[in-house]
This record gives sequence, structure tokens and C-alpha cells, in this order.
Amino acid sequence: MRNRTWIQRSSGTWQNSWQNTKVDGEVLRLELRAVHERCSGCRACELACALANFREMNPAKSALGIEGRFPAPGDYRVHLCDQCGACAEACPEDAIALQNEAYLIDPDLCTGCLTCVDACPHGVMYVHASTETPIKCTLCGACAEICPRGAIVMEGGA
Repeated sequence: MRNRTWIQRSSGTWQNSWQNTKVDGEVLRLELRAVHERCSGCRACELACALANFREMNPAKSALGIEGRFPAPGDYRVHLCDQCGACAEACPEDAIALQNEAYLIDPDLCTGCLTCVDACPHGVMYVHASTETPIKCTLCGACAEICPRGAIVMEGGA
């Protein structure tokens, strides 16, 4: 039902992305969902995210987070962007806009004020020293694709 394509961002980097399709005349709304009890803490999702969006195996450039829950060993919480738009509402430059299901940052408009990072209610917008703009989920689906236990699921609904 969903097709993968490569999309070139205005910054010149490439993004592997799901293309929404229609099912029975309805356009699917894609979203990521975490199934926390399935997470093993392997962090393959973080590597896949960084590789898909930056072509680097650097989990610090991932737009999601895996949190180990102390003191219970093996208890992990997956932190994902739910595309709520709080970052876009907070951005004073209107540099974040909804495009095909995901709120994306336009690097040409972003001034790096980081208001969006502070506004994220899930704590999944990050700053990395090597990037000029904050790191945010693009709904590329790489994390869901790679997860060996199905702890991250890409879902579509009308």
C-alpha cells in the first residue's frame, strides 16, 4: 500500500520516505507508534534513522530516543515524534511546516533559535554540533523497518 521513494531536501541531502497512497478512495495518514514492551534496547532504530537521514551511523543524529528504565533491566521506553505540530507553532520564523504528513524544517528559513526544541512535548527534537538546524523526525520509516521486534510500527489510517 505504501511505496518508498527518495526525496531531495532543499539542503541537498536525500531522504528515504514513505509515499502515501489511497485505499478505497481514502488517503492514509501515516504515523509512528511505539510498542514499549517489545523494545529490547538494541538501538538499531537510532542507527537506521541517522543512516536514512544523514548517511551516517551516528545515533546522536537520530530523531528518536530509547530510554532504559531504572531499576528494571530490560525495560525500555521508545520516544517518538507524533507529528503534533508543537514545534511548528512555536517557530517564530515559520521554518517548520506540514508536508505530506510530517512537519519538516526548512533549513533556508531556520535561524537556529531552538525554540522548537524547547516546545517539543516529547523531547525528540535534538541539536547536534554538526547540523545547522535541529534534528526532527521526517516520517521516513527507517526505524520501523529495521526494528527486529516490532517495537516501532508505521501505521496508516484514514
